[in-house]
Amino acid sequence: MTRSTLSWAKTLGAMLMAAQLVVSQTANTPPPLTDAQKARVNRTVSVGYILFPGFEPLDVFGPLEILFSMSFYYNMSLALIAKEAGPVDARPPPHQMAAGAPPMDLSYMINPQVVATHTFENAPKLDLLLVPGGTGNLALAQHNDTSVERFIASRFNETEYVLSVCTGAVTLARSGILDGLRATSNKGAWVETTTVKSMTGGTVTWVPSARWVENPKVWTSSGVAAGMDMMYAFMKMYYGETNVDTLMNNIEYAPHTDASWDPFSVVHNVPGANKTRSLADCVGPVGYD
Repeated sequence: MTRSTLSWAKTLGAMLMAAQLVVSQTANTPPPLTDAQKARVNRTVSVGYILFPGFEPLDVFGPLEILFSMSFYYNMSLALIAKEAGPVDARPPPHQMAAGAPPMDLSYMINPQVVATHTFENAPKLDLLLVPGGTGNLALAQHNDTSVERFIASRFNETEYVLSVCTGAVTLARSGILDGLRATSNKGAWVETTTVKSMTGGTVTWVPSARWVENPKVWTSSGVAAGMDMMYAFMKMYYGETNVDTLMNNIEYAPHTDASWDPFSVVHNVPGANKTRSLADCVGPVGYD
């Protein structure tokens, strides 16, 4: 580590500790840690993020920002997993938006990439597995490529939690791990999401008004930015409130904290959505009344 890098790291650490001190002096007092939360503090948590061509960037980068910041406080490892190691395009490959329609060519779009560090064959043992959505899901389905679903199903029993963002729930449903569970997904793609078939023949109870849905082992969120709201709630459950509240205020993001209410279910006219509530999504800095 160079002298400049060390100096930068010390400065960052001082800023985070100072911010935590200020928050601790002015915010609500968090509850004590549970035994499970204390145990996680003392071990390295292995995080895996699935990638495929045409993943939705914020589905990955939003929750990953929170995980990255939390790794300042807690030991984590990260595996970025795809069918092949190397750069994975966010720009969707050619795909049909409807049966019989010509392939949609989106080659004119910019193309952020993420480098996959592992493949489905050599990915390490995972505690947390995250699955983004994106229109690349359509291309995989249209090519009868079930490699992502098969990987999820094969690793499900050994993981502690599996979380999906947006239409990542489509992949979970196809894999069979949502059989018999409640789930939600992107409200703008509700019909397409809720009509997918499980490889194991099970059924999913889709929750139209939820921002995210929690099951004992599987969490699913609504569309795109909702992944950050779910990840905040998940980190709060997983590690406790103190550090995650600090980092959310450091990145100046006020998460939606009501899992049962997604105003975009009304915006997108989702069947069965609760249309009696105000669309004003009142949020504020976490940890404050």
